[in-house]
Amino acid sequence: MFKGLGNLASMLKNVQQIQGQMEQIKEQLRQKRVEGSAGGGMVTVEANGQQEVVNCRIAAELFDKGDREMIEDLVVAATNQALEGARKAAQEEMGKTVEGLQIPGLSDALNQFTSLGNEP
Repeated sequence: MFKGLGNLASMLKNVQQIQGQMEQIKEQLRQKRVEGSAGGGMVTVEANGQQEVVNCRIAAELFDKGDREMIEDLVVAATNQALEGARKAAQEEMGKTVEGLQIPGLSDALNQFTSLGNEP
């Protein structure tokens, strides 16, 4: 009976440790920047590691051409590229955190968490 309590205490300690690390990771991801571009760099979108778009730059010559559909397509393509980079960055950071922890299924759960929105 007491052996089980020791295991429970150990698990709770791991959970608290993970929670602290997750807060640190969230802040690191908020600061991390990833860019996506389209149209040979005419449209550039910047996202942070939390998959939030933080900047979008569109070359002036695209507006001069007046092709609204092309601009829209390029913005979508650059945004998707930036968000994919942000997802990968988040997965890498999460992977570093769980490397040393011996909790079955934790790595898979975190990978699912960071790939939300990546579903078709």
